[in-house]
Amino acid sequence: MNSTDSPYGTGGTGSPDPTRGTGSPFRQEPTPRDEAPQFVLPLVVRIEKNAPPSRTDALETAARAVVVMLSDERSSGDGEWAGRVRDWQDGRIRKVVRRARGAEWRKASELPGITVTGSGAEVRVFPPVPLDGWPKELSKLQVSGTELEDPGEPAGDVGPGRALIWLNPELHMSTGKEMAQVGHGAQLLWWEMDEDERASWREAGFPLAVRTAAAGRWAELAASGLPTVRDAGFTEIAPGSVTVVADHPVRD
Repeated sequence: MNSTDSPYGTGGTGSPDPTRGTGSPFRQEPTPRDEAPQFVLPLVVRIEKNAPPSRTDALETAARAVVVMLSDERSSGDGEWAGRVRDWQDGRIRKVVRRARGAEWRKASELPGITVTGSGAEVRVFPPVPLDGWPKELSKLQVSGTELEDPGEPAGDVGPGRALIWLNPELHMSTGKEMAQVGHGAQLLWWEMDEDERASWREAGFPLAVRTAAAGRWAELAASGLPTVRDAGFTEIAPGSVTVVADHPVRD
């Protein structure tokens, strides 16, 4: 299962969310949050047999989908999804990525959620659901088969205004697992930002880039004090593995 439950690695300023310190859902050791009902954020990537998206496009689209959901007015205050979002954040922060095509995608698209598009990728994010209470239209979808490829190396120039999410070059993960991990990185950046930074990023359409770090630079990034995703080890990789380092939007 491409699910992720990752401890929050670093601090920052300006975030109004109660997600730091001993109560953070991004921690490996047991906390009172483990006693709360557990929810998961479902993401579905469209992978048509004859026209799959590229890997990097899917990763970047999934990361944007997470912050689009968090920033949606339905997810906060008295919004219709706000209660489920709070319940999700009160427990361990988990994301599960599944794939769909054809009629499966059309049925999934009829459920409440938000479809986010990239250059060619389509990812639909849904409000959190109980860990053991998925809608049948989503529970039938496959987790495996999310391996995607890039036709070439992604462009190296990220450009101003984009957040930059770095993947660990020493780990091998399925594309679905990577999508969940970069979604965590985008979520950490959102929590780090103050309201002005959030508004600016949102108005720009949440521009971001996902790149695999150069082997020689990874240790520097992991020790930089930037938001860090550390996996709980439920699937694919060892517990405690640092999977992602997330950097704030590049300034002009």
